[in-house]
Amino acid sequence: MANPTDILSKVLEQTAKVVEEQVDAKLSKLSEMDDDDLERLKERRLEALKKAQKQKQEWLSKGHGEYREISSERDFFAEVKETRNVVCHFYKNSTFRCQILDKHLAVLAKKHVETKFIKLNAEKAPFLTQRLRIKVIPTLALLLDGKTKDYVVGFTDLGNTDEFSTEMLEWRLGCADVINYSGNLMEPPTATQKSGTRFTKVEKKTIRGRGFDSDDSDDD
Repeated sequence: MANPTDILSKVLEQTAKVVEEQVDAKLSKLSEMDDDDLERLKERRLEALKKAQKQKQEWLSKGHGEYREISSERDFFAEVKETRNVVCHFYKNSTFRCQILDKHLAVLAKKHVETKFIKLNAEKAPFLTQRLRIKVIPTLALLLDGKTKDYVVGFTDLGNTDEFSTEMLEWRLGCADVINYSGNLMEPPTATQKSGTRFTKVEKKTIRGRGFDSDDSDDD
């Protein structure tokens, strides 16, 4: 009967040989390239860089790259119309959890220039909040090509805690394809919470005079 160690060694040896052959093939292909081929390769890379820079400048000209507040429902439709990826935070001044989201969204707006990050006071947008069926504050509306694709309602999807990481929110937005996410979408990033971290129980309370619920754990 074959020794398991010998079998493993043989498998590893075969794997290493395959990898080595692949590297040799790539090196051989590069060595066969003449000056004209290398020049064309440089030109393609330069063109790709120029195209990416042009796209970035176009995004920046449309208000990407920063987390901004818009003042009205009319502004919302204008912002969404000209941009493919939009994250809109529907907030309320007295809801503490909205302030928590603000900090994370400000970071992500700078990192993901391909997406527009905006915020709108829900109490100043009754038509829009009704149309989008926003009942809980805070809520993130995630839009693609002018259409709402997904929502992040309160902190339930973020670990149900006030102390979620920016990476957790980034992963959640990546799941909705509203940002270019380079991590593993199959599982959320490992929580970096200290032992003893309190997981906040979500309590919904009606905002006085409005049809919203607050996902804040503090009294208004």
